[in-house]
Amino acid sequence: MKKISLLSFMVLLTISCASQESSVARVDPTKYMNTITASELKTHLYIVASDEMEGRETGSAGQKKAGMYLIDQYKENAISFPTDASDYYQKIPAAFLNAKRNENLPDSENIWAYIEGSEKPNEVLVISAHYDHVGTKNGEIYNGADDDGSGTVALLEIAQAFQIAKKAGHGPKRSILFLHVTGEEHGLHGSRYYSENPLFPLANTITNINIDMIGRRDDAHASSNNYVYVIGANRLSTDLDNICTIANAKYTNLVLDYKFNDPEDPNHFYERSDHYNFAKNGVPSVFFFNGVHADYHKPTDSPDKIEYDALTKRAQFAFVTAWELANRAERPIVDKK
Repeated sequence: MKKISLLSFMVLLTISCASQESSVARVDPTKYMNTITASELKTHLYIVASDEMEGRETGSAGQKKAGMYLIDQYKENAISFPTDASDYYQKIPAAFLNAKRNENLPDSENIWAYIEGSEKPNEVLVISAHYDHVGTKNGEIYNGADDDGSGTVALLEIAQAFQIAKKAGHGPKRSILFLHVTGEEHGLHGSRYYSENPLFPLANTITNINIDMIGRRDDAHASSNNYVYVIGANRLSTDLDNICTIANAKYTNLVLDYKFNDPEDPNHFYERSDHYNFAKNGVPSVFFFNGVHADYHKPTDSPDKIEYDALTKRAQFAFVTAWELANRAERPIVDKK
């Protein structure tokens, strides 16, 4: 073996590391980000949040119909279910859904799709959104266009963007699981079921990006929808928080609002959406959110009220954040309790 000096070794190591970093940096995700469009999001949402889906109550025929639409879109984009699964469903028995408080919920399903990583396939990024809502009440359909039809269709577009990149030879280095969870409205049941029965070990799950309500604006941002609330990114990992900030600065330039990230915030949104079942198990997690509005949990949360420019930009932000996480040299370090 040829001898080299310590200085020479360090130079070679630096060049090697720089080469690995630049191989990621050379691929500009902008053109893939721009495949996430307002027109496609709108098309999907007018179906997912239509009266035909009857408010997507957990385990209902309407929710199952919405789930079949999601699966059809993944099939159309040649995005399969995970290799260790038998189909697109993670089935959840009624006994689990009703164990904490019996609401007579029927069996239901999480839906998953998967793109395997090219270099670190055993490290998995989970991008989640809940596809259930609250069904019908007193004969009125609660369409749940923002909550969480907006996050549901964002996942479809983000997955499509990654698949387009993969077809161009730029697939993610880490694997990505696109996880549509059920039972959020009844107590985060679907994400809890996944966290207790993970397809991929939670130790191998590098981050959860959770998207819940990104299609509207709240009263605090009445003058502009160019913002998104970022919740939880720094609770477990300084790296994850930095990645969100860097991705936004490079590609989307949204105003990142951390108001609801305050542990003392009385709304406790950090504990109220599906990322929490990952975070409480030590997985760095971030929740993207637009805040509540006058139509929150009302039958008037309809797709005609969605601001599709805001939905597009926030979905693009989630995509580029996922791109950075899937392709950077190291996974985010957990440096906080």
